Parts: sequence; C-alpha cells; structure tokens
Amino acid sequence: MTLWFVFALMTVAAIFAVLWPLGRSGRAQNQGSEVAVYKDQLVEIERDLATGLIAAPEAAAARVEISRRLLAAAGSELVSEPKSSLKWRRAAAVLALAGLPLVAIGVYMPLGSPRLPDFPLAQRERGSGMAQSLENMVVQVEQHLEKNPTDGRGWNVLGPVLQRLGRFDDAVRAYRNALTYNGESAERRSDLGEAISAAAGGVVTAEAKTEFERAHALSADDPKANYFLGLAAEQDGRKDDAANIWRALLAKAPADAPWRPLVQTSLARVGGGGATLPALSDETLAASKDMNEGDRNAMVRGMVERLATRLKQNGDDVEGWLRLVRAYLVMGDRDKAVGASTDARQAVASDAARLRQLNEGLKTLGLDG
Repeated sequence: MTLWFVFALMTVAAIFAVLWPLGRSGRAQNQGSEVAVYKDQLVEIERDLATGLIAAPEAAAARVEISRRLLAAAGSELVSEPKSSLKWRRAAAVLALAGLPLVAIGVYMPLGSPRLPDFPLAQRERGSGMAQSLENMVVQVEQHLEKNPTDGRGWNVLGPVLQRLGRFDDAVRAYRNALTYNGESAERRSDLGEAISAAAGGVVTAEAKTEFERAHALSADDPKANYFLGLAAEQDGRKDDAANIWRALLAKAPADAPWRPLVQTSLARVGGGGATLPALSDETLAASKDMNEGDRNAMVRGMVERLATRLKQNGDDVEGWLRLVRAYLVMGDRDKAVGASTDARQAVASDAARLRQLNEGLKTLGLDG
C-alpha cells in the first residue's frame, strides 16, 4: 500500500511539473521584464546627467524615447492572450492530466512488478558481467578445442567452468577428455564423479561411485573422493559407514580446510557429530550442558584418558578399543589414534576372531594400515 502511495505522489509531482509552466503567462513575464529594464534606463540617464556624463539635450531626447517604450510595454500588459494560444495550453493541460498517468501505467504493467525485490545496480552489473565473461570464455575455449581436440589443458580449463554454468553433461564430457589427454589422477577422477553426480541431481550413481573409488585408489587422502564415498554410503542407507568415512576425513583434514564445515554438517546429519565414548550418567550429562566449550572438552578428554587406562588393564574389549581410536580421531589426535590401534592389535593378537573384528573396525575408520 505504501508503495502505491509513493507512486501516486510521484505521478502528481510529474503532472504539476508539466502544468506549472502552462499556468504562467510567458508574455506577461517578458513584458514585466521590459518595464523593469526601461525604468532602470531612466534612472541611469538621471545619474549620468547628474555626473555630467551626458548633456541635457541628449538626456531629454533619451528620456522621451525610453518613456515612449515604457508606456508601450506597460500598456500591452492589459492585452489579453490570444485565444489560439489559450486553446493549445488547455489541450496540453488535459493531455498531461490524463495522458501521462495512462502512459505510465501502460509501460509499467507489462514490465514492472511492485513485489519484485530490489536488485542493486552495482550487483546487477557485476553479476551480468561475470556471467557474460564466463560465457565468452567458454565460447573461446570451445572454438579452440574444436580445432585442437587433443589439448588436455584446454579440457582441464573447460570442465570446471561448464560445471559452474550448470552444463553438467558437457562438463562430464570435458572431464573425460581431460582424463584421456592428460592421464590418470585422483583429482580428475573425483571431478568426473562430481560432475556425473551433479548431472543426476546430486545422486551418487553407480557410475559416479566407480569414479570416486578409482580416485580413492589413486590417493586414499583425496578429500572429494572420500566425501562423496561417504555420501554414497548415506544414500544407500549405511549411515554408520558414512559417519566413519567422514570422521576419518576430518581427522586427517587441516584445521583451515575450506571443506571442513561441509563434512562436519554431513556428519551431524547422520548422527555422528561426536565421538562414541563410554556411557555418561544422567548427572554428568546435566552438568555438561552448563559447561563452556573448554570445560566440556576437558571433561571429554578426561573420559578418553580413563578409557585408555582401562583398556591397558583389560585389552580384550575390542569395542572399547574402537571407541578409543574413534575418539582420538574426532579430537584430531591422529598420532594417538595410530598408537591406540597398535596397542589394540597387540592386546588381541592371540585371539584370531577378535583381531579380525578389530581390523575390520579400524579399516572403516581409515586405519587399515
């Protein structure tokens, strides 16, 4: 409602701006200005006569001439404006009152929308400029690759840009050609798998999963491959496997890795946001809610240390060892996790069944070495 009120005020202001000059007599303004000029000239003649700049006869002649012109100008103010001029001014006023709003509405209705959110000019120019720049680059690279289809570097450049523009099928083709003409690498396999998943609407298809598995075989620490393998496990309903993959990925990740938040969010989504530690009592859980982050972390570390001490005294608890290794990985202490896995293998080395169970669990955590 406020928007329409503003539009109405703008329309009234525009009409007033058109009608204002039409309501004033241009001739009266001009004649009034002539009268003022002639009066100033008479005063100037008297001043010049007093100072001796002009002789009395010349002053008298000039005074007569200017007085004649002054009378003529003053008398013409009483003459009414011609009817033809008045007719045109009235026609222009009617056109301004009726035509201007009608024209404005006619233009606005097909082009405007009062509910359309604002899009700042600078952002609009920047966005359109960037999109146009990308499109131009794609056209240039595609033209180049038509003439030089074996240019692996060109396919490397084209793939990510096509994916950013949403041309996923074309991106898949570009990544395949990049593999063909540049050779195998974990990064190229992961990029191809990601493009295939994007083309499938975000689903990690069997074809995409194969590419991620190939990337993982080339580099076990490839973050993109590990993330999408975890996503494939989640989509298959294997949330525990997905959580284990993502925990291991976070344990190896640098603290400033840009993809850490994505993995952490995914891990929380499958219910694996924290380490599986010994059961907490109701009193401990209630107390932990009121703790700050530092005190809570200290409490968790204390529990992990007590678990490690218990396992050193009784090393037959395979599930306990796996909980300890997982806790170290979540806390980012990979060296301690590796040390705990070594201690666990030594503790159950004499029991083949327990050792097999331990090795399978460590493998899901990314410690199968």
